[in-house]
Amino acid sequence: MTAEPRPGSAPTGVVGSSGEPDVVLSLRGISRSFGHVRALDKVDLDLRRGEVLGIVGDNGAGKSTLMKIVAGTVRADEGEIFVDGARVSIENAQDARRLGIEMIYQDLALFNNLDVAANIFIGREHTSGSFGLLSFMRERLMHQEAAALLTRLGIKIGTTRQLVEGLSGGQRQMVAIARAIAFQSKLLIMDEPSASLGASESSTVLEIIRGLHEHGVSVILISHRIPEVIANSSRVMVIKGGQNVVVLDSAKSSVDECVNFIVTGRTALSATQPGLA
Repeated sequence: MTAEPRPGSAPTGVVGSSGEPDVVLSLRGISRSFGHVRALDKVDLDLRRGEVLGIVGDNGAGKSTLMKIVAGTVRADEGEIFVDGARVSIENAQDARRLGIEMIYQDLALFNNLDVAANIFIGREHTSGSFGLLSFMRERLMHQEAAALLTRLGIKIGTTRQLVEGLSGGQRQMVAIARAIAFQSKLLIMDEPSASLGASESSTVLEIIRGLHEHGVSVILISHRIPEVIANSSRVMVIKGGQNVVVLDSAKSSVDECVNFIVTGRTALSATQPGLA
């Protein structure tokens, strides 16, 4: 009998040249200080292709700072970043985007006065022809492609001409997800995606996130909702005081175990390395 892959886990049989699971993102020795505060201290991380990796820790543990470094909105003081095995330099969000990395922040950064299609294509609109300095947006094409993308992702929104201000919190989160992966993104970082959602909408958004691995998209999920993280990831990484604590196999871990590591910060490097568990 063949075991079914856990939701959010890497596709079965995907390995790199070394025989190890195919890794899309590696961080080595990432450190960052803000004045006299050491926000991150030599953090390592490995993200497998197509998996959902949860990151948990107390407020101020360094979770968001680490991800902002990957997304290009904060620069590391030291350390190395590898994408698809190649060392890269991420100086800004444009560098991250060119590498296929997108981050969805808690405020979603959507434009309420624009419709769904316009939000998905904002800054990357389809245009045709020009008259002097003017160019013309191909609105019909953008609506067609936006509708096709939502269908492919299983996102149910009545029409792409709906203004975002009229959408529910869950629908807004789904538009943000669609925008983030519309342009061949390989890595999606989500910061507290269900923090402001009710149980039903949260469940729908998490179902969309779990389904992203079918499209080859890797996801890093930051959340204070530990049961949610365990249920929707293949591994959980605990950070405390800007340092790696442990990486747990979600299928074999529990909420109590995660909480214990978050509270005590007990290092478990002898049991599992803070990279590929």
